[in-house]
Amino acid sequence: MNNSPAIRVQGVSHWYGQRQALNDVSFEIEPGEIFVFLGPNGGGKSTLFRLLSTLLPLAQGEATLLGFDLRRQIGEIRSRIGVVFQSPSVDRKLTVGENLLHQGHLYGIRGAELKRRSEILLERFKLTDRVRDRVETLSGGLRRRVELAKGLLHHPRLLLLDEPSTGLDPAARNDVWDYLRQLREQDGVTMVLTTHLLEEADKADRIAILDRGKLVALDTPAALRSTVGGDAITIQTAAPEFVAAGIRDRFGCTAGVIEGNVRLEMPDGHQWIARLVEAFPGQINAITLGKPTLEDVFIDRTGRRLEVIEEEEPPKKKRRH
Repeated sequence: MNNSPAIRVQGVSHWYGQRQALNDVSFEIEPGEIFVFLGPNGGGKSTLFRLLSTLLPLAQGEATLLGFDLRRQIGEIRSRIGVVFQSPSVDRKLTVGENLLHQGHLYGIRGAELKRRSEILLERFKLTDRVRDRVETLSGGLRRRVELAKGLLHHPRLLLLDEPSTGLDPAARNDVWDYLRQLREQDGVTMVLTTHLLEEADKADRIAILDRGKLVALDTPAALRSTVGGDAITIQTAAPEFVAAGIRDRFGCTAGVIEGNVRLEMPDGHQWIARLVEAFPGQINAITLGKPTLEDVFIDRTGRRLEVIEEEEPPKKKRRH
C-alpha cells in the first residue's frame, strides 16, 4: 500500500508583481483526509488553490499531488484530480444530463461507461429526477450538486473545492458536507477545501489557517481551539485601551484590543466576570464569555479578527477605448 501523502508542499511562495501572495508555505495532506484551508479573502488560500489545481505555474518551492510533480507532470495530475471552482462551471442553458455528457467527453469517457457513471452520480446526489431539467432552473444547492457530480465523473482520487458553500443557505451547506463525507467513506477520496466560514472549517479533519500568505496554524479543530488557553472574554467599553492596560497592570494577564473591544483568555473565565466589573466600575458597558472558537484561534495567531482584506490578485487594468 502506498502511504505517501496525497499532497506534499514544501517552501512554496508566489508573487503577483511586487506583492507576495504566498510566503514559504509547507504542509502535507494524508490520503482520505478532509482538509480545509481557512483564511480571509486575500489571505492566500485562493492562490494556493490555483496552484494545486494547475491553473497557476509553480514558481518557487516544490509540490507533489498523488505522487506527481506539480511542475513537471501536470498532465498526469489533471487526469487524476477533480476540481470544483467557486465560480460555477456548469452550463446553465444545458440540462443536468447534458452537462455530465460533455464533461465525460472532455475526459474521453463515452458510451455505456459514461451512462453508467452518470447514473451512479445522479442517484448519489439525488439528481435522477432532474436529469432533463436545465441547470438555470435549479436552486443554488442543486447546482452545487451538479458541480460535484461533474468533478467526480472521471473517478478522481483527489477532489479540490474552492469555497464550495458560496451562495448556499445553511441547509444546502449541510447537504454538501453530507455528500463529502459519503465520498470519503465510500470511495476514499481525499478532499481539500478553501473557506472563510468558521462553521465549515470546524467539520474538517484538519485545518490550515492562512493569513497574509503565511501558514500560521495547522492541526485538528479541537487541537487548535485548545491552544487558545482558556475561555474567551470580550469587554465592550468606551475606553478599551485604558481598560486593557488596567487589566494587564492589575491582574498580570494578557489583554488586547480587537476592533474596539477588549479581549483576553482566562481559565475558568466565569470566575473573572465579577472581578473585572468590580475592578472597573462604570467603565464596562457589556461583557461576554465564550468557549474558544476558531475565530479565537485566528485572533490569537494574527492579532485581529477573520475579516475580508485586500484581494489576492490585483485587478487587471481596464483597456482604454
